[in-house]
Amino acid sequence: MMNTAEFKVIFNQYDELDTLLLEAITQLKIDISAEQRRKLLLYLDKLLFWNKAYNLTAIKQPKEALIKHVIDCLAILPHLKLGKLLDIGTGAGLPGVIVAICEPERPITVLDSNQKKIRFIRQSISELQVTNVTPVASRIENFNPDEGDKFAVVTSRAFASLTDFVEAAAPRLAQGGWLQAMKGLIPEPQELQVLQDQWQIDNIALSVPYLHETRHLTELHKIVI
Repeated sequence: MMNTAEFKVIFNQYDELDTLLLEAITQLKIDISAEQRRKLLLYLDKLLFWNKAYNLTAIKQPKEALIKHVIDCLAILPHLKLGKLLDIGTGAGLPGVIVAICEPERPITVLDSNQKKIRFIRQSISELQVTNVTPVASRIENFNPDEGDKFAVVTSRAFASLTDFVEAAAPRLAQGGWLQAMKGLIPEPQELQVLQDQWQIDNIALSVPYLHETRHLTELHKIVI
């Protein structure tokens, strides 16, 4: 029996949410321990508890937030390329903190211009003892890592436009790296057309357990001529 005293919001629904999360993990065929599951639910609890102060999400109901935030992000894990990851426009830490909890060996930088949201992430990862995340409060235009510090994978859940994401992400990408953008629908043909001369583009359909909405992971790899 889990000690739910550390949960401030979801303690009454803990068993239901843990069962739902375990079923989703099983459906996605990903390897996540009971301790990692506990941390994912603690992250969800902190997200909902601090939401009013930090304006983290429009979703207030724990079950809906679990599906639309945590499980939605878990669905990309089987497809993520290996290596150091940058999450642009991370907001409350989605997907960066979720990936970090599940892949503690992967170095992850989460970046957002919203100071409050980065403060929330700093506090949360400290309390959760997630040590592989570096939170950065900055606009992406002002974040310029040295060549040796660039990223093997750059992802985002927040960009409406694929072309804007590529423009922001490409200068921070290591040679041979991958851009992987979480999307609802496949990007419009005209967006893809603008990019396809320089990028190999694949759209992976994601099946997110319990989410009755379309999800894709659009991945881009630089064409070397």
